[in-house]
Amino acid sequence: QVQLLESGGGLVQPGGSLRLSCAASGTGFSIARMGWYRQAPGKQRELVASRTEIGNTNYADFAKDRFTISRDNAKKTVSLQMNSLKPEDTAVYYCNIKTTHRGREYWGQGTQVTVSS
Repeated sequence: QVQLLESGGGLVQPGGSLRLSCAASGTGFSIARMGWYRQAPGKQRELVASRTEIGNTNYADFAKDRFTISRDNAKKTVSLQMNSLKPEDTAVYYCNIKTTHRGREYWGQGTQVTVSS
């Protein structure tokens, strides 16, 4: 059974930074893609950034130049460094993985990020 454990959310002032981390646990799987999504109240869940096992990255336009995704393949972890945070970045952030075999997707429980003065 694959489980994802997220950490690092919280309250930060505009212009501040946060780092989110996610660790995947379980046996018998490898991960093709790891990433982060977010969902603000009343809005659909949207991609923030993702990274494949060979290092290809995909960023949402709002994340380019402010957010950086990193990944440790051996440890099955993914992190999201978020800088220059804005109030509109307030959302629940979800870790997401897609396995190599059968392309199964798994989600974390979500971590709240609130950007407010």
